[in-house]
Amino acid sequence: MHKHMRLLIFMAIVLLAIAFPGAALAQGDKELLELAKEYFEPLPSKPEFKKDNPGSAAKIELGKMLYFDKRLSSSNVFSCNSCHDLALGGTDNSSFSIGHKWKKGGRNAPTVFNAALHLAQFWDGRAEDVEQQAGMPVLNPVEMNASEGRVIERLGSIPEYAKMFADAFPGEKSPLTYKNVAKAIGAFERTLLTPSRFDQFLAGKLDAITKAEKEGLKLFIDTDCVICHNGVTVGGQAYQKFGVFKKPDFLTDNGRFDVTRNKDDMYVFKVPSLRNIELTYPYFNNGAVWDLKEAVKIMAEVQLGNNLSDQDAAKIVVFLKSLTGDKPKIELPLLPPATVSTSRPDTD
Repeated sequence: MHKHMRLLIFMAIVLLAIAFPGAALAQGDKELLELAKEYFEPLPSKPEFKKDNPGSAAKIELGKMLYFDKRLSSSNVFSCNSCHDLALGGTDNSSFSIGHKWKKGGRNAPTVFNAALHLAQFWDGRAEDVEQQAGMPVLNPVEMNASEGRVIERLGSIPEYAKMFADAFPGEKSPLTYKNVAKAIGAFERTLLTPSRFDQFLAGKLDAITKAEKEGLKLFIDTDCVICHNGVTVGGQAYQKFGVFKKPDFLTDNGRFDVTRNKDDMYVFKVPSLRNIELTYPYFNNGAVWDLKEAVKIMAEVQLGNNLSDQDAAKIVVFLKSLTGDKPKIELPLLPPATVSTSRPDTD
Protein backbone atom coordinates (compact mmCIF):
# COMPACT_ATOMS: atom_id res chain seq x y z
CA MET A 1 0.00 0.00 0.00
CA HIS A 2 2.76 2.37 0.97
CA LYS A 3 4.64 1.50 -2.20
CA HIS A 4 1.59 2.36 -4.30
CA MET A 5 1.21 5.65 -2.45
CA ARG A 6 4.84 6.56 -3.01
CA LEU A 7 4.46 5.67 -6.69
CA LEU A 8 1.37 7.88 -7.01
CA ILE A 9 3.15 10.77 -5.30
CA PHE A 10 6.17 10.32 -7.58
CA MET A 11 3.98 10.29 -10.67
CA ALA A 12 2.15 13.41 -9.48
CA ILE A 13 5.45 15.21 -9.00
CA VAL A 14 6.60 14.20 -12.48
CA LEU A 15 3.33 15.37 -14.01
CA LEU A 16 3.52 18.70 -12.20
CA ALA A 17 7.10 19.17 -13.34
CA ILE A 18 6.03 18.54 -16.89
CA ALA A 19 2.98 20.77 -16.54
CA PHE A 20 4.67 23.79 -14.95
CA PRO A 21 6.82 24.81 -17.98
CA GLY A 22 3.72 24.83 -20.17
CA ALA A 23 1.81 26.82 -17.60
CA ALA A 24 4.67 29.29 -17.39
CA LEU A 25 4.73 29.63 -21.16
CA ALA A 26 0.97 30.14 -21.27
CA GLN A 27 1.24 32.82 -18.61
CA GLY A 28 3.98 34.55 -20.61
CA ASP A 29 1.80 34.45 -23.71
CA LYS A 30 -1.10 35.96 -21.79
CA GLU A 31 1.13 38.76 -20.53
CA LEU A 32 2.36 39.41 -24.07
CA LEU A 33 -1.23 39.49 -25.31
CA GLU A 34 -2.20 42.05 -22.69
CA LEU A 35 0.84 44.12 -23.60
CA ALA A 36 0.02 43.90 -27.31
CA LYS A 37 -3.58 44.99 -26.68
CA GLU A 38 -2.23 48.25 -25.23
CA TYR A 39 -0.93 49.15 -28.70
CA PHE A 40 -2.95 47.23 -31.30
CA GLU A 41 -6.53 46.46 -32.23
CA PRO A 42 -7.86 43.65 -34.41
CA LEU A 43 -9.37 44.54 -37.76
CA PRO A 44 -13.15 45.03 -37.69
CA SER A 45 -15.13 41.95 -38.68
CA LYS A 46 -16.99 43.86 -41.40
CA PRO A 47 -16.43 47.01 -43.48
CA GLU A 48 -17.03 50.40 -41.92
CA PHE A 49 -18.91 52.80 -44.21
CA LYS A 50 -19.39 56.56 -43.94
CA LYS A 51 -22.76 58.04 -43.05
CA ASP A 52 -22.80 60.03 -46.27
CA ASN A 53 -21.80 56.96 -48.30
CA PRO A 54 -23.58 53.91 -46.88
CA GLY A 55 -22.62 50.57 -48.32
CA SER A 56 -24.93 48.44 -50.41
CA ALA A 57 -24.44 45.40 -52.61
CA ALA A 58 -25.28 47.44 -55.72
CA LYS A 59 -22.85 50.22 -54.85
CA ILE A 60 -20.01 47.85 -53.93
CA GLU A 61 -20.45 45.87 -57.16
CA LEU A 62 -20.44 49.09 -59.18
CA GLY A 63 -17.34 50.27 -57.33
CA LYS A 64 -15.57 47.00 -58.09
CA MET A 65 -16.31 47.33 -61.78
CA LEU A 66 -15.09 50.91 -61.87
CA TYR A 67 -11.95 49.91 -59.95
CA PHE A 68 -10.99 47.51 -62.74
CA ASP A 69 -12.25 49.57 -65.68
CA LYS A 70 -9.40 51.06 -67.72
CA ARG A 71 -11.84 53.31 -69.56
CA LEU A 72 -11.68 55.70 -66.63
CA SER A 73 -8.27 56.69 -68.01
CA SER A 74 -8.05 58.82 -71.13
CA SER A 75 -5.93 56.18 -72.88
CA ASN A 76 -7.98 53.12 -71.84
CA VAL A 77 -4.69 51.72 -70.51
CA PHE A 78 -4.81 52.34 -66.75
CA SER A 79 -7.25 51.46 -64.01
CA CYS A 80 -7.15 51.80 -60.23
CA ASN A 81 -5.94 48.21 -60.18
CA SER A 82 -2.94 49.10 -62.36
CA CYS A 83 -1.15 50.73 -59.43
CA HIS A 84 -3.07 49.05 -56.60
CA ASP A 85 -3.10 45.48 -57.84
CA LEU A 86 -5.41 43.27 -55.79
CA ALA A 87 -3.61 40.18 -57.10
CA LEU A 88 -0.44 41.41 -55.41
CA GLY A 89 -0.30 43.30 -52.12
CA GLY A 90 -2.70 46.04 -53.17
CA THR A 91 0.18 47.88 -54.84
CA ASP A 92 2.32 47.37 -57.96
CA ASN A 93 5.69 46.41 -56.42
CA SER A 94 7.44 49.22 -58.28
CA SER A 95 9.39 52.11 -56.82
CA PHE A 96 7.28 54.50 -58.88
CA SER A 97 4.12 53.63 -60.79
CA ILE A 98 3.87 54.14 -64.53
CA GLY A 99 1.05 56.37 -65.75
CA HIS A 100 -0.19 58.25 -68.80
CA LYS A 101 2.30 58.25 -71.68
CA TRP A 102 4.61 56.14 -69.48
CA LYS A 103 5.27 58.96 -67.05
CA LYS A 104 6.54 58.00 -63.59
CA GLY A 105 4.73 59.03 -60.45
CA GLY A 106 6.59 60.89 -57.74
CA ARG A 107 5.93 58.51 -54.85
CA ASN A 108 5.60 54.81 -54.20
CA ALA A 109 2.00 53.60 -54.50
CA PRO A 110 0.64 52.64 -51.04
CA THR A 111 -1.42 49.51 -50.62
CA VAL A 112 -5.19 49.80 -50.92
CA PHE A 113 -5.80 46.90 -48.52
CA ASN A 114 -7.15 48.21 -45.18
CA ALA A 115 -6.47 51.77 -46.37
CA ALA A 116 -10.00 52.90 -45.48
CA LEU A 117 -9.04 52.56 -41.80
CA HIS A 118 -6.21 55.13 -42.05
CA LEU A 119 -6.56 58.65 -40.70
CA ALA A 120 -6.08 60.05 -44.24
CA GLN A 121 -4.92 58.99 -47.69
CA PHE A 122 -1.70 59.45 -49.69
CA TRP A 123 1.75 59.75 -48.15
CA ASP A 124 1.08 63.42 -47.40
CA GLY A 125 -2.51 62.99 -46.19
CA ARG A 126 -3.98 65.33 -48.80
CA ALA A 127 -7.18 63.26 -49.12
CA GLU A 128 -9.30 62.78 -46.03
CA ASP A 129 -10.72 59.36 -46.98
CA VAL A 130 -10.78 56.70 -49.70
CA GLU A 131 -13.76 58.36 -51.37
CA GLN A 132 -11.86 61.60 -51.91
CA GLN A 133 -8.70 59.74 -52.86
CA ALA A 134 -10.48 57.58 -55.44
CA GLY A 135 -11.34 60.55 -57.61
CA MET A 136 -7.89 62.12 -57.68
CA PRO A 137 -5.64 59.73 -59.70
CA VAL A 138 -8.23 59.62 -62.50
CA LEU A 139 -7.75 63.36 -63.07
CA ASN A 140 -3.98 63.44 -62.51
CA PRO A 141 -2.12 64.07 -65.83
CA VAL A 142 0.73 61.81 -64.70
CA GLU A 143 -1.60 58.96 -63.75
CA MET A 144 -4.88 58.44 -65.65
CA ASN A 145 -5.11 61.87 -67.32
CA ALA A 146 -8.91 61.98 -67.64
CA SER A 147 -11.39 64.74 -66.90
CA GLU A 148 -14.65 64.57 -64.99
CA GLY A 149 -16.56 65.33 -68.18
CA ARG A 150 -14.88 62.57 -70.16
CA VAL A 151 -15.46 59.99 -67.43
CA ILE A 152 -19.16 60.84 -67.17
CA GLU A 153 -19.56 60.93 -70.95
CA ARG A 154 -17.97 57.49 -71.32
CA LEU A 155 -19.91 55.86 -68.51
CA GLY A 156 -23.15 57.52 -69.60
CA SER A 157 -22.76 56.11 -73.10
CA ILE A 158 -22.87 52.58 -71.69
CA PRO A 159 -26.47 51.63 -70.79
CA GLU A 160 -25.49 48.99 -68.24
CA TYR A 161 -23.45 51.53 -66.27
CA ALA A 162 -26.30 54.05 -66.33
CA LYS A 163 -28.59 51.43 -64.79
CA MET A 164 -26.00 50.41 -62.20
CA PHE A 165 -25.58 54.00 -61.02
CA ALA A 166 -29.36 54.32 -60.69
CA ASP A 167 -29.43 51.13 -58.58
CA ALA A 168 -26.43 52.16 -56.46
CA PHE A 169 -27.72 55.68 -55.75
CA PRO A 170 -31.50 55.29 -55.62
CA GLY A 171 -33.62 58.39 -55.26
CA GLU A 172 -31.04 60.71 -56.79
CA LYS A 173 -32.26 62.76 -59.74
CA SER A 174 -28.91 62.43 -61.54
CA PRO A 175 -27.08 59.42 -60.07
CA LEU A 176 -24.33 59.39 -62.69
CA THR A 177 -21.98 62.03 -61.32
CA TYR A 178 -18.23 62.12 -60.84
CA LYS A 179 -18.70 62.38 -57.08
CA ASN A 180 -20.69 59.14 -57.17
CA VAL A 181 -17.96 57.49 -59.23
CA ALA A 182 -15.56 58.18 -56.36
CA LYS A 183 -18.15 57.16 -53.76
CA ALA A 184 -18.73 53.80 -55.44
CA ILE A 185 -15.00 53.06 -55.71
CA GLY A 186 -14.52 54.15 -52.09
CA ALA A 187 -17.34 51.88 -50.91
CA PHE A 188 -15.69 48.93 -52.67
CA GLU A 189 -12.28 49.78 -51.20
CA ARG A 190 -13.81 49.72 -47.71
CA THR A 191 -14.43 46.01 -48.17
CA LEU A 192 -10.73 45.28 -48.78
CA LEU A 193 -9.87 44.06 -45.29
CA THR A 194 -7.20 41.40 -44.71
CA PRO A 195 -7.57 39.73 -41.29
CA SER A 196 -4.45 37.85 -40.22
CA ARG A 197 -3.27 35.39 -37.61
CA PHE A 198 -2.19 38.40 -35.55
CA ASP A 199 -5.84 39.46 -35.31
CA GLN A 200 -6.66 36.00 -33.98
CA PHE A 201 -3.92 36.44 -31.38
CA LEU A 202 -5.32 39.84 -30.36
CA ALA A 203 -8.73 38.20 -30.02
CA GLY A 204 -7.27 35.76 -27.47
CA LYS A 205 -6.12 32.76 -29.53
CA LEU A 206 -2.68 32.45 -27.99
CA ASP A 207 -1.38 29.84 -30.43
CA ALA A 208 -2.39 31.82 -33.52
CA ILE A 209 1.16 33.09 -33.90
CA THR A 210 4.34 31.07 -33.40
CA LYS A 211 6.90 31.30 -30.64
CA ALA A 212 9.33 33.05 -33.01
CA GLU A 213 6.64 35.53 -34.03
CA LYS A 214 5.89 36.24 -30.37
CA GLU A 215 9.58 36.91 -29.75
CA GLY A 216 9.57 39.31 -32.70
CA LEU A 217 6.43 41.02 -31.40
CA LYS A 218 8.01 41.52 -27.97
CA LEU A 219 11.13 42.96 -29.58
CA PHE A 220 8.98 45.18 -31.84
CA ILE A 221 7.36 46.61 -28.72
CA ASP A 222 10.56 46.86 -26.65
CA THR A 223 12.40 48.60 -29.50
CA ASP A 224 9.65 51.28 -29.50
CA CYS A 225 8.51 50.61 -33.07
CA VAL A 226 5.01 50.87 -31.58
CA ILE A 227 5.44 54.60 -30.99
CA CYS A 228 4.38 55.09 -34.61
CA HIS A 229 3.25 51.68 -35.80
CA ASN A 230 0.21 50.99 -33.66
CA GLY A 231 -3.56 50.82 -33.82
CA VAL A 232 -5.79 48.73 -36.03
CA THR A 233 -3.56 49.03 -39.11
CA VAL A 234 -0.19 48.93 -37.26
CA GLY A 235 0.50 52.41 -38.62
CA GLY A 236 -1.52 54.75 -40.79
CA GLN A 237 -2.86 56.60 -37.75
CA ALA A 238 -0.44 59.52 -37.44
CA TYR A 239 2.07 61.76 -39.22
CA GLN A 240 5.76 61.60 -38.40
CA LYS A 241 8.95 63.20 -39.57
CA PHE A 242 11.09 60.78 -41.57
CA GLY A 243 14.53 61.04 -40.00
CA VAL A 244 13.97 61.98 -36.35
CA PHE A 245 17.55 61.09 -35.41
CA LYS A 246 19.15 61.04 -38.84
CA LYS A 247 17.92 62.11 -42.27
CA PRO A 248 18.06 59.15 -44.69
CA ASP A 249 20.51 59.66 -47.55
CA PHE A 250 17.81 58.86 -50.12
CA LEU A 251 15.23 61.35 -48.78
CA THR A 252 14.60 64.31 -51.10
CA ASP A 253 10.79 64.50 -50.90
CA ASN A 254 9.41 67.44 -48.88
CA GLY A 255 6.53 65.32 -47.65
CA ARG A 256 3.51 66.96 -46.04
CA PHE A 257 5.13 70.39 -46.33
CA ASP A 258 4.00 70.54 -49.97
CA VAL A 259 0.40 70.32 -48.75
CA THR A 260 0.45 72.54 -45.65
CA ARG A 261 3.39 74.87 -46.46
CA ASN A 262 4.16 74.64 -42.75
CA LYS A 263 7.93 74.37 -42.20
CA ASP A 264 7.32 71.97 -39.32
CA ASP A 265 5.90 69.51 -41.87
CA MET A 266 9.12 69.28 -43.87
CA TYR A 267 9.93 65.56 -44.39
CA VAL A 268 6.74 64.59 -42.53
CA PHE A 269 4.72 61.69 -43.94
CA LYS A 270 1.77 59.61 -42.92
CA VAL A 271 3.12 56.60 -41.05
CA PRO A 272 2.59 53.63 -43.38
CA SER A 273 0.65 50.59 -42.28
CA LEU A 274 2.68 47.45 -41.68
CA ARG A 275 -0.15 45.08 -42.48
CA ASN A 276 0.86 42.85 -45.42
CA ILE A 277 4.26 44.57 -45.35
CA GLU A 278 6.08 41.53 -46.76
CA LEU A 279 3.95 41.93 -49.91
CA THR A 280 4.22 45.70 -50.39
CA TYR A 281 7.87 46.09 -51.34
CA PRO A 282 9.72 48.24 -52.24
CA TYR A 283 9.62 50.35 -49.09
CA PHE A 284 9.43 54.02 -48.12
CA ASN A 285 7.84 56.94 -49.94
CA ASN A 286 10.20 56.54 -52.90
CA GLY A 287 10.50 52.75 -52.94
CA ALA A 288 14.22 53.04 -52.26
CA VAL A 289 14.62 49.77 -50.33
CA TRP A 290 13.54 46.30 -51.49
CA ASP A 291 14.62 44.18 -48.52
CA LEU A 292 12.33 44.22 -45.47
CA LYS A 293 15.10 43.49 -42.98
CA GLU A 294 17.13 46.39 -44.35
CA ALA A 295 14.07 48.64 -44.07
CA VAL A 296 13.63 47.63 -40.43
CA LYS A 297 17.25 48.46 -39.65
CA ILE A 298 17.01 51.83 -41.41
CA MET A 299 13.88 52.75 -39.50
CA ALA A 300 15.43 51.80 -36.16
CA GLU A 301 18.45 53.95 -36.92
CA VAL A 302 16.85 57.08 -38.38
CA GLN A 303 13.68 57.14 -36.27
CA LEU A 304 14.79 55.67 -32.95
CA GLY A 305 18.56 56.12 -32.89
CA ASN A 306 18.93 52.38 -32.46
CA ASN A 307 21.47 50.27 -34.35
CA LEU A 308 19.66 46.96 -34.57
CA SER A 309 21.70 43.82 -35.12
CA ASP A 310 20.94 41.63 -38.11
CA GLN A 311 19.63 39.02 -35.69
CA ASP A 312 17.18 41.37 -33.98
CA ALA A 313 16.03 42.85 -37.29
CA ALA A 314 15.38 39.34 -38.57
CA LYS A 315 13.31 38.56 -35.45
CA ILE A 316 11.15 41.63 -36.05
CA VAL A 317 10.69 40.61 -39.69
CA VAL A 318 9.40 37.22 -38.52
CA PHE A 319 6.73 39.02 -36.51
CA LEU A 320 5.90 41.39 -39.36
CA LYS A 321 5.14 38.45 -41.61
CA SER A 322 2.38 37.41 -39.20
CA LEU A 323 0.60 40.61 -40.34
CA THR A 324 0.13 39.15 -43.82
CA GLY A 325 -3.61 38.60 -43.96
CA ASP A 326 -6.22 36.73 -45.92
CA LYS A 327 -7.16 38.70 -49.00
CA PRO A 328 -10.83 38.99 -49.87
CA LYS A 329 -11.81 36.65 -52.67
CA ILE A 330 -12.63 38.93 -55.58
CA GLU A 331 -13.99 37.60 -58.83
CA LEU A 332 -12.78 39.64 -61.78
CA PRO A 333 -15.82 41.57 -63.02
CA LEU A 334 -17.09 41.31 -66.57
CA LEU A 335 -17.27 44.91 -67.73
CA PRO A 336 -20.05 46.13 -70.03
CA PRO A 337 -19.01 46.86 -73.62
CA ALA A 338 -18.69 50.35 -75.01
CA THR A 339 -21.11 51.63 -77.63
CA VAL A 340 -20.59 53.51 -80.88
CA SER A 341 -21.11 56.76 -78.98
CA THR A 342 -18.40 56.05 -76.41
CA SER A 343 -15.40 58.32 -76.94
CA ARG A 344 -12.28 56.68 -78.31
CA PRO A 345 -9.10 56.35 -76.26
CA ASP A 346 -6.56 59.14 -76.33
CA THR A 347 -3.42 57.51 -77.72
CA ASP A 348 -1.62 60.64 -78.91
